[in-house]
Amino acid sequence: MSDTEIANPPATPETTGTTPVTARRSTAARVAPLIGWAVLLLVLFLTPVYVPGEWLSVLCWIMAGGVAAMGLTMLIGQAGQFSLGQAFFLLLGGVTYTVLAADGDAEYIGFGLPPLVALIGTIIISGLAGAAFAPISGRLRGIYLGVASLSLVFLGYYLSHELPMLAGSASSGRYAPTFSVPGFDFGETNPQLLLLNVPMGAAERQFWLFAGLTVIAYLVGQGAMKGRVGRGWRAVRDNEAVATVMGVSVPGEKAKAFAISSAYGGLAGVMVVWWYSGLMKPDEAVELGTYSTYTTIALLAMCVIGGLGSLGGAIAGSALVFGLPLALPLLTGSNQTVDASGTAFTPIVITNLVFGILIVLIVLFEPRGLAGLGTRLRNLIRR
Repeated sequence: MSDTEIANPPATPETTGTTPVTARRSTAARVAPLIGWAVLLLVLFLTPVYVPGEWLSVLCWIMAGGVAAMGLTMLIGQAGQFSLGQAFFLLLGGVTYTVLAADGDAEYIGFGLPPLVALIGTIIISGLAGAAFAPISGRLRGIYLGVASLSLVFLGYYLSHELPMLAGSASSGRYAPTFSVPGFDFGETNPQLLLLNVPMGAAERQFWLFAGLTVIAYLVGQGAMKGRVGRGWRAVRDNEAVATVMGVSVPGEKAKAFAISSAYGGLAGVMVVWWYSGLMKPDEAVELGTYSTYTTIALLAMCVIGGLGSLGGAIAGSALVFGLPLALPLLTGSNQTVDASGTAFTPIVITNLVFGILIVLIVLFEPRGLAGLGTRLRNLIRR
């Protein structure tokens, strides 16, 4: 044996501190998520083949709510900034996309930009609007910050009614073009596309679009939370004084959190416009509608039910809060699902009861929400 070999013996499990079993587990831990993502993408790609169009619409609505809730759950659960203004950024995203993508005329302002450019511009503008709220978020916290952010919903309602050349009228609204890339339109059936001999119409193409955007939003959010951005958020959430001593810019992290959360809200607002077949229509009342205080509370409920700070939990919460009112009529074949003594519980009423009860149960027994229950189940399976 040479002197070099004696000085640098070959690595063995004993010298590296690993065993073949540990190495195999490490490899499996790296490969399993990739396999899971591959299976998920394949399922999403084939879903329009086997799921009817009306159910695809329900899934698209769930994904739109899930994207908005993902932005909100990062803001509250990761950065510790309480907000009740996410519905405003849905409205801002819908109006901005409509103005950027639609053609202008004597009645409405429009720039006629390509849909992809309009989408990117909407996300950027929404993020900048959220960052502009940073001076307020830097001075307030807790319920006071929530009340201040809630004022944005009332501001959006007022401006949307005062500026119909941008948002359209509350009675008829205005239309934005569907999303398209060169050679393919997600809102039309041309060119004709067949998958397993099943024609892919507007509903099927819209599902692909929504699923793609939701996956991208999820991956971007996970990257932010696991990286330096997420560490800065959690430092500010846990203790602002300690974060400052550690060199973290508290105002900067708060601005970053609001910007990213608002960008997610703007993207969700665009998805809402697409879900309504391009219709951008302001709410007729501030307390009830697509961009109302009710929507703000519903988005907050998604985050609490799913688990604050969990992106997957936000989607699960959206399935309950946004999906259940649309799914019940499809399951029962009637808008009036429960009839008792001449009165009826509508899907929305039933959903409100369900997620109200769930919030109470979660606060009492599982503060981490559905994400926490999922973690418990995984731990039980691994045992």
